[in-house]
Amino acid sequence: MHAPAPATIERLKDAAGPGAWTQEPSEIAPHLSEWRGRWKGTTPLLLKPNATAQVARILAICDETGTAVVPQGGNTGLAGGQIPTQGEVLLSLARMNRIRSVTPDDNAMIVEAGVVLASAQKAADEAGRLFPLSLAAEGSCTVGGNISTNAGGVNVLRYGMTRDLVLGLEVVLADGRVLDLMRGLRKDNTGYDLKQLFIGAEGTLGIITAVQLKLFPRPAGYSTVFVALADVDRAVVLLNGLQHATGGLVTAFELIERRALDLVLKHVPGTVDPIPAHTGWSVLLEVSNPSAFDATEALQEALAAAVEQGDVVDAVFAKTARDREALWRLREAIPEAQRQDGASISNDITVPLSRIPEFIREGTEAVRRVLPEARPFTFGHVGDGNLHFAVQAPGHDAALLAARGGIERAVHDTVQMFRGSISAEHGLGLAKNEAIALYKSAAEVEVMRALKRTLDPNNILNPGKLLPQL
Repeated sequence: MHAPAPATIERLKDAAGPGAWTQEPSEIAPHLSEWRGRWKGTTPLLLKPNATAQVARILAICDETGTAVVPQGGNTGLAGGQIPTQGEVLLSLARMNRIRSVTPDDNAMIVEAGVVLASAQKAADEAGRLFPLSLAAEGSCTVGGNISTNAGGVNVLRYGMTRDLVLGLEVVLADGRVLDLMRGLRKDNTGYDLKQLFIGAEGTLGIITAVQLKLFPRPAGYSTVFVALADVDRAVVLLNGLQHATGGLVTAFELIERRALDLVLKHVPGTVDPIPAHTGWSVLLEVSNPSAFDATEALQEALAAAVEQGDVVDAVFAKTARDREALWRLREAIPEAQRQDGASISNDITVPLSRIPEFIREGTEAVRRVLPEARPFTFGHVGDGNLHFAVQAPGHDAALLAARGGIERAVHDTVQMFRGSISAEHGLGLAKNEAIALYKSAAEVEVMRALKRTLDPNNILNPGKLLPQL
């Protein structure tokens, strides 16, 4: 894409309006790199609209002039989809941060794309409801970004991916038209469900400006347990047993390899090992209790039976809210600790639940064939098949980074062997946009390209992301 002409930049400034744009390098700089520092961007102009009409005017000009634009939410994405690497205009949705309505009787709320996820959660809670999307970056990521990447998080097992939490969208198309898909109906069987096209599309088909979200009854309480497993092969057996014992109330089931826990204990102050004598695999699990039923006793009985059967070595229950917070800190701090420990290569993948142990073994062997010094470790949302398969090589950081391509290919090939997905919840962005052509059928890729050509014929929306270069 060519750089926008000076006249186009002036038109975009006028369309955005006073206070809604900047060319000041110090203001733009925080928007041009993601937190791991893997991608650095450049842009001639940062636009900061605070209304849908402004976004519409901006995109109409971009489409007319062939000016590429990259939308950005909280800049917490891990695949580089939010970074303007080709000198595109950058459009931040951060100022579109109004909560338009919360309607408890409808179990729904309407928020703008720039609303921080934690703010959406708080608004739902104040209305006596739950918005269940929860992830480590919830204090800074935005709802629009969550939808554009179809974020997952820790509660997918009970409530589903972001895709499952969306009732309606407001989207600005590439040519500036506003698509109002905000009926908010649970049942609407009148043809294609157009909102689904934009969920997980990473801003390549349209820019989401507002969303209607599903709300749920607020749990009366939580039962949170840190469990020492006898072996990783017992994890899925335990999950299915606990689901049966609690009537399907297990909300989160997070697998943690010992190396991942050790990194947190090493690098994150204030963290404490719940079961110091255990050196193997662990699970952090949580049950959300409705007001009519406290599952704690059922959970205790099921775990006692699992100990007798040899599936579980030990278990520690959170007795207070502070205990619960401390246990969750052990899981949520893993990426932070991983980054502090040196170079690493992260892989966000999904495989069928029943094949998780097999994948871990096969994936580890595949990576070590590429780099014998590699030390993979696994953590993640085993309840929905999503694993974060991380690779380090202590003392060999340069060799690890030099082998990135081969290591990622080895992991992806192993995922393919198990009929899994090379991206579970972080999207494709720049990290996997070329690789996707290797792991989706030619027919799937062509249908995706056809959608892109139809909705964005001039290829102005986040070009080069998600799909291989057009």
